[in-house]
Amino acid sequence: MSQPLFGLVPAGQPVIITPTEAPSPTSFLYAIPPTNPNSPPGSAISKPFGHVVVFLLPGVVLPPGTAAAIYLVTPPSPALGQTTPNFKFLGGIGPGKESAIFKVGPGAGTTGPGSKNVVIGVSVEDAESVASRMASLGTTTPAAATSGNGTEGALVPVSAERQQPSTLVLAQRIIKNAFNFLSSYTGSTPGQMEVVPLKAFEEWWKKFESKVRTDPGFLERDDDQ
Repeated sequence: MSQPLFGLVPAGQPVIITPTEAPSPTSFLYAIPPTNPNSPPGSAISKPFGHVVVFLLPGVVLPPGTAAAIYLVTPPSPALGQTTPNFKFLGGIGPGKESAIFKVGPGAGTTGPGSKNVVIGVSVEDAESVASRMASLGTTTPAAATSGNGTEGALVPVSAERQQPSTLVLAQRIIKNAFNFLSSYTGSTPGQMEVVPLKAFEEWWKKFESKVRTDPGFLERDDDQ
């Protein structure tokens, strides 16, 4: 995997674009600390996150007939005779629905012995299958692409021949965009620690998503965000 494909933003934590593990070219695991490791104990942002945003990074598209399925991965239960992790389907993203917020619940996936992280799985799968499972959850489905004979289960960057920004540069630009917007919303706790309301983050995300939709390549340009 030469380029990051997906971005994840756990509530109250920095954006994540690099998977912890890639079991296959079309599946990715993201092990996320339940709380922000840089937050002081007892602060508002030290609570376990209950929601996570998952989105396609600018310049990355899914091939015809596929969508990205999102899972909450939990440890197996020996009491139930399980030997492999459990994958709970949360929803999906794809053409027409390039991002979504998923509820994972505080401390989800961290109940097993030694399991300190919440693990989110992203898998590129058949669009009709993902849409069908999303419909059963009652969530909005991504536009199902017509099945074709494209590369099965692969993600194809737009204009692959064009040189893409490095992972570090792309992450810095996303963080800069968020920082510039959220800095005006900061307030101080009794301990003089600066905090940002969750509502402000949600407002930034709406504006950021709108910008990605109208100008998908804006993060690839070296200009002011």
